[in-house]
Amino acid sequence: MSDTTTPTVSSISAANRHTMTGQINHFGKYVKLNVGNHLFLTSFDTLTKEDTMFKAMFSGRMEVVQDSEGWVLIDRDGKHFNLILNYLRDGTINLPECTQALNELLHEAKFYCIESLIELVEQQLRTRSRKNAGDTDACCKVIMLTSAKELPNIVTTVRKPIVKLAINRHNNKYSYTASSDEMLMKNIELFDKLSIRLHNRILFIKDVTGSEEICCWSFYGNGQKIAEVCCTSIVYATERKQNKVEFFEARIYEETLNILLYENRNASVDEIIRATTPRFASAALTDDDLDEERSITTSTASTATASTTTTTTAAAAVTNRSARKR
Repeated sequence: MSDTTTPTVSSISAANRHTMTGQINHFGKYVKLNVGNHLFLTSFDTLTKEDTMFKAMFSGRMEVVQDSEGWVLIDRDGKHFNLILNYLRDGTINLPECTQALNELLHEAKFYCIESLIELVEQQLRTRSRKNAGDTDACCKVIMLTSAKELPNIVTTVRKPIVKLAINRHNNKYSYTASSDEMLMKNIELFDKLSIRLHNRILFIKDVTGSEEICCWSFYGNGQKIAEVCCTSIVYATERKQNKVEFFEARIYEETLNILLYENRNASVDEIIRATTPRFASAALTDDDLDEERSITTSTASTATASTTTTTTAAAAVTNRSARKR
């Protein structure tokens, strides 16, 4: 016999509805429940195991409504009742992943006065709330420069690579080209995307101190500036100069990835540059390659020595001929 059935329930009228106030253990071992037109069949012991609304219903403390076919009517949505019934059977439950479903389950547990399930669901909701709050706090942190004196201190003390975007739209010495505003917004949007994606590895700084640069990217590593991408230029219109802002997306991405080479490195800049060149890259040369390179170097040196000796001998011969003629 299945615990849950879904037949069509016959319409219930006042004539065939019975109300019972006494304990209805005359059902015997099983009880038929109709919860919002969802039909369930379970044992009397399961429903009365804990001190819940069901125990009150079947102990005579609450009024119980039953139709002509013996189904006990409960005016609730039966969407989550299978979870509740399984929890009453063995005390375990697979909680929904969706927060909305968890809240719905909590409302049902409160209606049926299942205290242990209420505590379990509320604890899960608190855990998820703390997790979501933590994710939000750690989403992204960007330093906003308000004084030019702050930058040198940050560059020399922070061990992370640094990407700085200087924005000064109010530099209105000249007018702007038609596409400048759009390009400026694209630079800002790229800065936001990079800061969200790489904030754990790179320190992002937005410079709004009002410098002369309208839009300029700067990249720092090991306490000094490594690269710069200036996105502003002056163009000559028919009768006047104009500021033009451009969007060098590929170059900015390239410099951002390059600056990651300075991540968590204590070596000097010269050593880093030397280590990343093809000649000295450890993965590029094997022992055989090194032996071959030494052989080529030795052969080149021998050839150069032989050429020098030949030249010296030829010069001596010419000198001897000149002496004889005299």
